[in-house]
Amino acid sequence: MNIQREKPNDSQESVWDYPRPPRVEPTPKLVRVEFNGVTIAETSRAKRVLETSHPPVYYIPLDDIKREYLSLTKQHTFCEFKGAASYWTLKVGERISQNAAWSYADPSPGFESIKDHLAFYPKRVDACYVNDEKVVPQEGDFYGGWITSEIVGPFKGASGTWGW
Repeated sequence: MNIQREKPNDSQESVWDYPRPPRVEPTPKLVRVEFNGVTIAETSRAKRVLETSHPPVYYIPLDDIKREYLSLTKQHTFCEFKGAASYWTLKVGERISQNAAWSYADPSPGFESIKDHLAFYPKRVDACYVNDEKVVPQEGDFYGGWITSEIVGPFKGASGTWGW
């Protein structure tokens, strides 16, 4: 496995410098999620989860989310670090995005700070923003990383990267 790490400039981070197991850190950046003409979430109190080879995932406090548009689904997955995840479907008007967000009701030790937070898949909403920069979704269908101009890869998620 010969991965060519991109060199970050002075204002960027490399996802290859992120730790494994992941780290959770607060961010004061303005984070926003939009779907079908509605701002679903907006906060400057998000948490970033940083993991080697992954773009950051932003977890938004429930208090900063318009929860009337969300309903819990039956889907569950398990993360070796964070624990059991539950999924949420988004419905605004007649438009629906299945499993558009996920959360950890009882996160594993070390990840307690993301309890009562939701993370959104940028691919499954109309737009996600960090400080007014529109996010590029992480490739693939499993991971929900948010790619901005402040990070460089390569990023896990595309075909052929599962073994990273």
